[in-house]
This record gives sequence, C-alpha cells and structure tokens, in this order.
Amino acid sequence: MSDTCVPHDDRTTTLLTTFICIGMAISYLPQHLKIIQSKSSEGFSPWFLLLGSTSSASGMLNIIVKQWGIIKCCRVLTPGNCMESTAGIFQLFLQWFLFTFILVLYIIYYPPHLKYVFVSVEDDNHGTRVPLLIKTSLKSENWKLSVVLSWIVFLHFLVTTSITFVLLLTSPSYPSPSPSPRNSQIETWATFLGLTSALLAALQYAPQLVHTYRMKLVGALSIKMMCIQSPGALLMVSSIALRPGTNWSTWLPYAVAGALQATLLTMCIFWHVRQKRLSIDDFGNPLSEEDDLDQGDSPVHVTAGPGAGVPVREAVGDAVQNDVRDEDESGEDTPLLGENGKHAKKGVKGLLNRFKLRR
Repeated sequence: MSDTCVPHDDRTTTLLTTFICIGMAISYLPQHLKIIQSKSSEGFSPWFLLLGSTSSASGMLNIIVKQWGIIKCCRVLTPGNCMESTAGIFQLFLQWFLFTFILVLYIIYYPPHLKYVFVSVEDDNHGTRVPLLIKTSLKSENWKLSVVLSWIVFLHFLVTTSITFVLLLTSPSYPSPSPSPRNSQIETWATFLGLTSALLAALQYAPQLVHTYRMKLVGALSIKMMCIQSPGALLMVSSIALRPGTNWSTWLPYAVAGALQATLLTMCIFWHVRQKRLSIDDFGNPLSEEDDLDQGDSPVHVTAGPGAGVPVREAVGDAVQNDVRDEDESGEDTPLLGENGKHAKKGVKGLLNRFKLRR
C-alpha cells in the first residue's frame, strides 16, 4: 500500500480548492439568510431543487468512486497529506450539503398562504361588491408536489449512496491495474453517476428559469449568491479538473450549471430593476402601505369560513398558518388575527398584486 500511495503535493491546486470552499460557503450564506429572514421560500421551483440536489449528490459520489484509491491511502498517509489529497471530495460534499440545505429551508419556510387553495368570491356589502378570498381545506398542488419531490431527493441519496459503498467495500482490490469484472462494474457505476449528474445539472435551471420568468419577480432567490457563484463556477471546474483520477464526467456538470446560473442571474437582475420601477419588493408586495393605498384598490378580505372575512389592511389571521382541520373542529368563525398577521397580510396582498402584474 505504501508503495502505491504517493502523497498529493500540488500546492496550487490545494490553495485553489481551499479558496473555492471558503468562497462557496460565503456565496450560499446570502441565500440561506434571505429565506430565513424573509420567512418565505416563495420563488423557488421545486423541480429546480430536486434536480440540483440529485445532481450534486451524484457528482459527489462520482468523485468518491474515482478517488477511492486515494481515500484508502489515508491509512498510510499523514493527516495533512490525507486532507490535501481528498480536498476535492470535501469540495463536492460541501457543494451538495449547501445546496440541499436550500431544499430543507424551502420546505420549512414554504409560505403558509400558498399551502392551501383559496377561492375568490365577491361579497355584496351594502350594494358594494367587496372581493373575498376564502381559504379551503384543500392543499395546493404545488405544496403537495414539493413534499413528494423532497421525498424523492431523500430516497435518491439513500439508494445511490448505498449502491456506491456496497460496490466499493465488496471489491477490496479497487482500484487495481489488473482489470476484473468487479472493477468494471464500479467504473460503469462511476460513469453512470457522472453522466446522471451532468444531465440533471443541464436540466436543473430550466424549470427555475421558466418559473422565474412566469412570476416576473425575484422572490426568495438571492442575486448576491448568484453574483458570486456564476464567475466562481469557472474556478470550481478548473479545480476539479486538476484533481488526480477525475475526468470530464466529474467537472462537466458544474460547467453546465455555471452557464445556466449566469442566465438566471441576468433574468433576476432584469426583474429586480422592474420591481424598483413598480415600487414593489421581491415578493410583489408594495414597498410601503401608502403606496398601496394610493393605488385606490378596494380592501381585500380573507376568510376561513362563512362570515369570517376581515379587511386584509387591518389584519390577516393565524388561521393561514394553522391546520384547516383545527378550524373545522372548533366550529367557530374565527377572525384571522395573530402575531404573524403582518407577514401573512403581505402574502395575501402579494398574491393579488402579482395577479394584477401578470395581467
């Protein structure tokens, strides 16, 4: 083992990888913080998060297979040489973790007012028709889809990781100069992971580009993150390509993703400029209450049941954030009031405002 394990001593590549890992962590921070601070993940396409998470997982497992011999050499290398040799693996692991964490935040901070179906009706109040939004007990299709796709991401990671380590641990001779059926299976699996990662990365940004174009809003997407990551993709591709044991199947996914992310960044900048012109925020809400009142819109009502409507401008309810079954069991028409009314109010007003913008 010691005869074949030569310490990886390429300071340039190591410094580049270290720089990229630090930059990657910094670049994802604005995106994570934006979702947490705004308490909303609206604006993300669940298909984008599915494809990104599965693509990064496949890419991470691909480099583990390709550098399995280097990992095994850590038994005879010093801790410093081991860390230097496996820095590329840590780089792709960090990429997978930080992106998948966006999916976790997406589910946690999914807008409560978008989890259920609202029906728009008009209430004739003293001869004046007032628009009402009635919350139903039906869960929205997009929320149900988001939950299903999250489970698919989890199962994909579980299955691919299990297959990868079963193949590697049951073939002690891999990698070996002498070909064997077992080694051939592992190489085929590594190529499959690389091609899968490249294909998913190529498709990853398509649903997000369509979703963002249709919304005509930036939403929870972080322009700061994309400004850092788009040019950083070139450095990441170079760092991975310089690693021993890697080939085009390892770095190609990140080259494709970088090009498409630059396209999404351009679109978001365009929508951001448009939002400033229309005096709305990233979620389509008026930047100030005065701006909203100046538009002369009629007060919007939201209700969790017959006769429970109250003006949105006054307050919107905790019922938007509570399970509808709790409301049904109580048998009471409860006004939608609560500590988080301000946030929910913006959500409902944003829905109506975005509807007007798209018209």
